[in-house]
Amino acid sequence: MRHVQIVLFDGFDLLDAIAPYEVFCAAALYAEHELSVELVTAEGSRAVASGVNGLKIEASGKMNPECAGIILVPGASGEVDGDGPDSIPAILGRAMNTELTGMIGQALDQKDIIVATVCGGSLLLAMSGLLEGRSAVTHHLGMGLLGATGAVPIKVRVVDDGSLVTGGGVTSGLDVALYLVERELGPRIAHAVEQLFEYERRGTVWKGIGLAPSIQKALPDDNEPTAATNHRVLTNAASGHQLTQASMFEGDWDTVIATPVGKMEVRLSISAKNDMIEGTATQGDETIQFRSPVLQGSKLVWSLPVVKPMRLNLKFEVTADGDYMTGTAKAGMLPASKLTGTRVS
Repeated sequence: MRHVQIVLFDGFDLLDAIAPYEVFCAAALYAEHELSVELVTAEGSRAVASGVNGLKIEASGKMNPECAGIILVPGASGEVDGDGPDSIPAILGRAMNTELTGMIGQALDQKDIIVATVCGGSLLLAMSGLLEGRSAVTHHLGMGLLGATGAVPIKVRVVDDGSLVTGGGVTSGLDVALYLVERELGPRIAHAVEQLFEYERRGTVWKGIGLAPSIQKALPDDNEPTAATNHRVLTNAASGHQLTQASMFEGDWDTVIATPVGKMEVRLSISAKNDMIEGTATQGDETIQFRSPVLQGSKLVWSLPVVKPMRLNLKFEVTADGDYMTGTAKAGMLPASKLTGTRVS
């Protein structure tokens, strides 16, 4: 018997979880003794408040990351704009800091488990570094953020990446669940559930197999400045002036970045010489080189992959006024995080 575990966490989106729950329960009726369905949490049986008016749903048990079958992770429901405690990034950040993502990582290592996500569920996994290099989809507002985590965003309704199946926006939970029913139990059971619900799945399920399109436009990466190396050569006619501008940023800076899921303390080391500007960022015992640093007027812009408090590729824009630095760090749909710092050498 295949076991389906739908994982709840505080602030989860109701439809992300309940739509697949109903599909799997209906499939269990049609395929007797072949499927069982359970609502679980990382902590065990408890009442879980959704992000929709705090409606509480009772989870009956604790997620088992070694149980063969399907584990489905919904997204969050909350404020789309802003970085308050009720915003979607903050809700996902709190869930990320529980045992949940570690258990999902363990499940992804099992050969007989499919991990599925709906909407922001893929962001929850991606921000924990679990989807790096894997094809996935999320709500259209979060696709930039998904790419910034190192996942490969695919703009379709459902993506099948083997042991990982992801769905787009909220209603795609129906499509994800029906596809998994067909994949695991066959098309006749899936069709019977579609007829019962009077719903037909939408779109092609994308897989990284078969012929690739012969003509495919390259899409620009919104998260990267327009340079391909880890340093930028100042080559235009005003390079002398640019070097003067760049010298304003030289030195070591102790900075604090206020993100929706916590503060990051980062030491920035910046130099500008030989017609080049370059830098590194040190967080704890990890030092990372700036990607594509470039001057844009009075601003210094670069990108940087970070792993704490979540795995993201951040775009930085900063200005310097004497020994004080201010600016922002941003990734995808996340609100721009404020950066402040002082020069220490």
